[in-house]
Parts: sequence; structure tokens; C-alpha cells
Amino acid sequence: MKAKIAIEKNNLHSRNPHRLRYDFALLEEQCPEIKPFVFINKYDAETIDFSNPDAVKMLNKALLQTYYNLQDWDIPENYLCPPIPGRADYIHYIADLLALSNHNAIPEGNGVVGLDIGTGANCIYPIVGNTAYGWSFVGSDIDPVAIENCISIIEKNPRLNDVISLQQQLNPKFIFREIIQPEDKFAFTMCNPPFHNSEAEATKGTLRKISNLKNEKATKAVLNFGGQHTELWYEGGELAFITQMIYESAKYPMQCLWFTTLVSKNSHLPSLYKTLNKVNAVTIKTIHMAQGQKTSRFIAWTFLSELQQQQWTF
Repeated sequence: MKAKIAIEKNNLHSRNPHRLRYDFALLEEQCPEIKPFVFINKYDAETIDFSNPDAVKMLNKALLQTYYNLQDWDIPENYLCPPIPGRADYIHYIADLLALSNHNAIPEGNGVVGLDIGTGANCIYPIVGNTAYGWSFVGSDIDPVAIENCISIIEKNPRLNDVISLQQQLNPKFIFREIIQPEDKFAFTMCNPPFHNSEAEATKGTLRKISNLKNEKATKAVLNFGGQHTELWYEGGELAFITQMIYESAKYPMQCLWFTTLVSKNSHLPSLYKTLNKVNAVTIKTIHMAQGQKTSRFIAWTFLSELQQQQWTF
């Protein structure tokens, strides 16, 4: 089992600092609050109870304080607590994508601006992207509570003041519209879209996740694994959301080098490729990511020609 865990971790991106098993001694040193949640499992390894939302949230806080130079971090009850290793992978693969237009060198510094669609209450992508590469971010969300909590995170961590800005999407029908302004220029957009069709389907998925973690059937969704409806479901599900995103992206062809989004279901790719061709995307890429036995992916597209891609200035 120990060897299996090590192999799973090694499937993460080579620059991901979470490739090795969690160093709980280091995490406890940086964040003593995690100590009560750490125990020795039957394989004689230190771990936490991943079905306990308080333990998972404290693990996130410890990881952010240890690896991302945060002084404090928190999220409200009933909001998603993201798995940081997988979120970090998305950032590192975007860095590889940007390097293609920068003589194979990853562009760094706050002149590289990303747009995080649906940043949530956790602000994870901007935090990871800024710490790893010095990038600046605009984080958008339709939920005012999520925006307020991100503001609180930034206030508690002053180094983020000048590199993360937040914008509430006031019209839930839109994704980029009213967020991308005429003067904006983004190196990339990113998104972890809501992938369920309805609240009932989202609740079913949450219960399945908890059952898998506990290895027993769960009948009640646990706080923080539930998430807000804006985080989990959208009428028409992931396919409808990303399709809308693609159509809107075509209205800002010269203002973004790469539009990207996670795609949870591989079966959605053919339809998304068809839509991308319909809006005349010049280059379309699918980047696969492996996290243990789970595989994930994101699609990236641009309306810029090869020459325009190489002439992009960060």
C-alpha cells in the first residue's frame, strides 16, 4: 500500500510540490492546529480522516501555510474545500502551455495575468499561480459570499493585495461578458466548471464521494463536501456550461492567448471540439493530467495564429 501511494503521488506534475506523501511533521511545525487530526493508520503511516471536512480544511490550511507562504486561510461552511495537489497540477500544466509561446521558457512575474472563472470562496488557483510563478489574477464568481471570503483571505495575506483582484459576475447567464473589459489582456483563462445537471445529481455525487472515503454507505452530505449550487451544478451540466464559455470566448479573440477549462467527462470532448471548430478556434489542445488512479484533463484553445501566439508579450 505504501508503494502504491508513492506511485500515485508521482503521477502529479514534475514541478508539483505535493508529489511526495504529506510530511505531517513539517505541516505540524508550520500549522500546529493540524496536529489533533493526524493519526497512524493500519499501514503504520501518518494520515488524516479524509471523510472529516474539518480535517480536510485544516490540511489545506497547513499546506497553504507551508508551501504557499500564507499566514491564514479559511472558507465558510458549506463551501467546497479543494484538493490542493490536483489544483496545483492545473496551474503547472498551464505554465507549460504558456512556455510554447515564450521560446519554451515559462513566463513569470505579475505581467502574466490569468482570469480564474468561478474562483470560489477558496481562491486556490490565484494563490498557487502567484506563489509558483509570480502571476497576477482576476478572480470572478457570481456568489457574493465567495467574493467576500476571497477579499478576507487577501486582507489576511497582504502579499496578495496587488496581485489578485476580484470581480462579481452580476448576470448568471454570462461567463466572460461583463468580466473581460476592453482594456484587458489575459495570458490565460481557467475554470473548474460545475459538472452536475441538478442539485439532486450533485447531492448524489457528494454522497458517493463520502461513501468511498468512509468505505461505507453515506446517507447525508457532510458540510464542506456539499458545496454551493453555483460550485456544483448548472442547468445542462458541464457540457452546457463549457459550450456557453466557448461561444462567449469567440467575442474576445485578441484579448486572451489561451482559453482553458477542466473537463471532467471524456465523453464531452467530441461535442466541445465541434463547437470550437464552429467558432473558428485556430489551435485546440487537450492536456491530460493523472492523479493516482484518477485521470483528468483540460482543453485549451486560442483564436490567435501561430505567428500571433509567438508575438504575444507577457
